[in-house]
Amino acid sequence: MDDYLDPRNAEGMPNLADSAFAMDFLLSVKNGIRNYGYAITETADLDLRNVLQKQMETAIDLHEEISELMMKKGWLHPYDFKKQVPIDLKAAETAIQIAQLKLFPLDTDRLGMFATSNQ
Repeated sequence: MDDYLDPRNAEGMPNLADSAFAMDFLLSVKNGIRNYGYAITETADLDLRNVLQKQMETAIDLHEEISELMMKKGWLHPYDFKKQVPIDLKAAETAIQIAQLKLFPLDTDRLGMFATSNQ
């Protein structure tokens, strides 16, 4: 990926972006579950503990929904390491390519690369 403005380099990006957003959401929910568990053990008030436990159960249900969506879409294979490794490698390679992009190229003239109206 030499030129991030070239439309050819955007091929497959929506699917990669969706899977990255889903993974970020899954990890955030997982972190929230951990924090609820910690908060429950630190709370002396029984009513607050019950509220936190209900919220943690809701977060666990959400974690299941996100995981199942990701497995259905083929973005996550928690039970098949051989299928998951290529997905993780592709994500890592793409992240490295994006990090190495020259974000401020000297030539930003893109005339003729996109269809334009005759107006």
